[in-house]
Amino acid sequence: MKALVYTNPLEVQLLDRPEPDLVAGEVVLRIDAVGICGSDMHAYHGHDPRRKPGLVLGHEFCGTVVKSAAPGFAQGLRVTGNPLITCGVCDYCVQGRNNLCSRRTMVGMTRPGAFAEYMSIPAASLINMPQDMSPVHAALTEPAATALHAVNMSMKAMARPLPENRTLILGGGAIGMLAALLLKNYGARGTVLAEVNPLRRHSAEQHAGVETYDPRETQPEENGFDYVIDAVGSKVTRVAALNAVKPGGVVMHIGLQDWASEIDMRKLTLAEITLMGTYTYTTADLRATVKLLHEGAFGDLSWVQSFSLAEGAQAFADLDSGRLASSKVVLLP
Repeated sequence: MKALVYTNPLEVQLLDRPEPDLVAGEVVLRIDAVGICGSDMHAYHGHDPRRKPGLVLGHEFCGTVVKSAAPGFAQGLRVTGNPLITCGVCDYCVQGRNNLCSRRTMVGMTRPGAFAEYMSIPAASLINMPQDMSPVHAALTEPAATALHAVNMSMKAMARPLPENRTLILGGGAIGMLAALLLKNYGARGTVLAEVNPLRRHSAEQHAGVETYDPRETQPEENGFDYVIDAVGSKVTRVAALNAVKPGGVVMHIGLQDWASEIDMRKLTLAEITLMGTYTYTTADLRATVKLLHEGAFGDLSWVQSFSLAEGAQAFADLDSGRLASSKVVLLP
């Protein structure tokens, strides 16, 4: 089969790889669509020691079952899935918080991913989807569920309902864009989004109806927002988020561009800021997100761009250079 392989920093190549073997409890999927995630780009830049050259990346997928060694998943069934492979028996898994499973492994990191014609995955990780759903839309389940998980967690900490909050989103990548679309569906008004890429700013204005600004030229209003989403996670955005949030407000930290940096702990303490971190999603989030995507809660998704798998190297290069207006690229094997 053909697979897009991470071979060196700033290099992916379309290579021949053996088709995956079928093992007990798993299925083999023919990949119908797979998104390029920010973590794939992080690996592409050589910044993720967990993802080493020679690996097939890709974990935002939709596929069709071609071989099955698990009951309930017949050949021809179209599915998406949870790329986190969890143990199912630890405290976190039985509490329904399987994203925190300490034994978790991951498609496209600890085992070959979905930038390929075929991929194997445990059947327990599969998520049912409407069989008439667009594969491109279904491949957005994983990043959209990340946004949903973060926003839903945040609402538990807000002093007032979400529509009453003034919101700032730092970063117009896929998570920032999907969060803006979800906030719009939840009734939020007056959302502001910061993004350095002018093409992405225009796309966010057009499709999510948000106000945007270039953070290299404009600083957010100090103490101006009830709710701030940091979808970048750099030293600069962490400082900006704490500066922009009002006393008593909520900062949701999603992005992980920088591994560590200082923040304004004095303001966090004296202004009673709620700082929250979030990691991916639960299986329940994924199931809810499939339904929301299919119902149009994230809009028509016309801003998403598609490339063939053979064009994958060019897609990575275009994303890296900022030549694309879309913050989400989906490859079609």
